Amino acid sequence: MGISEQLAAFALAPCDAPEAVRAVARLSLIDWMAVGIAGAGEPVSGVMRAMAREEGGAAQAGLIGGGRAPARMAALVNGTISHALDYDDTHFAHIGHPSVGVIPAALAMGEHRGRSGAEMQEAALIGMEAAIRFGVWLGRDHYQVGYHQTATAGAVGATVAAGRLMGLSQDRMETALGLVATRASGLKSQFGTMGKPFNAGLSAANGVEAAMLARLGIEARLGALEGPLGFGPTHHGVADEAAFDGLGTVWMFETISHKFHACCHGLHAALEAAADIEAAPDEIAAIRVATHPRWMSVCNQPAPETGLGAKFSYTTVLPMHFLGHDTARLESYTDALCAEPALVALRNRVEVREDEALGEMQARLEVELTSGDVQTAFHDLDAVPPLKERARKIIAKADSLVGATRAARLRDLVEGAAAPARLAREVAL
Repeated sequence: MGISEQLAAFALAPCDAPEAVRAVARLSLIDWMAVGIAGAGEPVSGVMRAMAREEGGAAQAGLIGGGRAPARMAALVNGTISHALDYDDTHFAHIGHPSVGVIPAALAMGEHRGRSGAEMQEAALIGMEAAIRFGVWLGRDHYQVGYHQTATAGAVGATVAAGRLMGLSQDRMETALGLVATRASGLKSQFGTMGKPFNAGLSAANGVEAAMLARLGIEARLGALEGPLGFGPTHHGVADEAAFDGLGTVWMFETISHKFHACCHGLHAALEAAADIEAAPDEIAAIRVATHPRWMSVCNQPAPETGLGAKFSYTTVLPMHFLGHDTARLESYTDALCAEPALVALRNRVEVREDEALGEMQARLEVELTSGDVQTAFHDLDAVPPLKERARKIIAKADSLVGATRAARLRDLVEGAAAPARLAREVAL
């Protein structure tokens, strides 16, 4: 079978994911809701809700921060809002953010079609797995040339999730995938602007739109993801044939990475390594961090002057850690922080260098003390933490974002498989 046929069959088959995979998916849903609620007040969030109000239409699904809109618009708004803080989960096998592109589509379609919470959660999991697999099939060339996997591969996953909840047949699901092949879009040139979270919204909305049109009878070229002049061939896809090995039995989603620091994911391995070092700021003579070359142009701002710049700076976040600033809290990253004398003094002792022997998810840290002693630490983000530890960290993160009471409510709703309409009411508060 071609990959479109494989994805359509996977989308419609009974979900055989083991409980461990489902548990990680529930944690991602909790994380997505907390990050979305926390981002509801961001400027781009207000813009998106304003557009939904102006456009109007059938009140099919709820919006993060309040209001209702057609399902396609709700997916667009909620996908954008939930990526506004860039604090959502990431899967590095395809360099994308699965939750923000797929969960909004599943939530909007689940609410619109009156599906159960269990059905919505399964559809979201299947959609996120599909997005990851298609992203791996596209490969690094697709990302490196300038396409944003969250939006492109994510649109395929959103189509799978929405189509499953809509009850499409195999033929209609293949049609939806053929249609989204001509709709999926998103560029890395938008990074650093409101256009980046908008890419996530596009992913979710395109998936809902393709599924709805397929149900209504639209015709499209089948196999347009992989065929001649299809999405892969025209978007620098490498067509990795192994990307779909074990589809439905092996779940790549289980190795998803959640953000536990409110900064660029490229800094997280170094921060996790720093947690293994005990040193008071006045004892530190030098901090040396080695990282994969890819991150040198992404998150190596040497002396940022703004809170946003601090989120992309080894020389800032490592001193933050040793000075006792909580790198998991959004409010820790401020313009004033960047000018703090103690931080500036410690920042000047940080040396960042690239090491091609390290993987993209690895960092090595050396902290030289004034006594002459040197402490070393290494961390690999690919070393997935045990489920209990991951759950503890995600709940702690949700507590910091929305408060302990609301975070506990989110957990209860997700663990209890609350209906999509109930989840939508919660994020609308």
